[in-house]
Amino acid sequence: MPIPPEAVLFDMDGTLIDSEPIWFDTEISILADYGYLLGQEHVVNVLGKPNEIAVQYLLDVSGVPLTPEQLNQRIEEAMVERLGAGIELVPGAKELFTELDAAGIPAALVTASSRRIVEACLSSIGADHFQLIVSGDDVTHGKPHPEPYLKAARSLGVTPARCAVIEDSPNGSRSAAAAGCPVLVIPHGAPIDPHPLISVADSLADVDLNRLRALFAPADGAAR
Repeated sequence: MPIPPEAVLFDMDGTLIDSEPIWFDTEISILADYGYLLGQEHVVNVLGKPNEIAVQYLLDVSGVPLTPEQLNQRIEEAMVERLGAGIELVPGAKELFTELDAAGIPAALVTASSRRIVEACLSSIGADHFQLIVSGDDVTHGKPHPEPYLKAARSLGVTPARCAVIEDSPNGSRSAAAAGCPVLVIPHGAPIDPHPLISVADSLADVDLNRLRALFAPADGAAR
């Protein structure tokens, strides 16, 4: 049997591209058009959340006169324009992609973002790195439900327990762990609750194939 990981599943926003500040800045700008100042204390409530949850939260706190569909459309249109102009990969991403390609380990992109947002980012990230993309449009239940990572593992033909996941948010981490995947988290603005399947790294630049293989070493039952 191959040495795990047999596949690596990547989150996108905040993990491969530093897009989370762009999302929040866009939300601040749109709500400001309606006279509401969105403070930084709200970022934890939208970070890594499925679009419908983040949008409803923004409407609840701001009271702006938009439907969820209207606000989501405004946010997505602004984000497609900004992300489509180009965004850099986080340090370490290119090197890890190269190492996985050389080892013949398939990768998937598993994101809460819509397919439209993913398409805007792929020219910067590199679509050729992924054998599979699971967007928020492709699942019934988004993160933190395990469906996105279960779907990715099943589509790649790999048992979830033999897939390494790289995440940045509490919701994404819970999603992957609930699917049974070992998770390496690079926290991006929100604390990560301890879990036996979750490990933490400071930067993707610190992550290589050996680090991912270490996720599958026999555990002592304690959170790492």
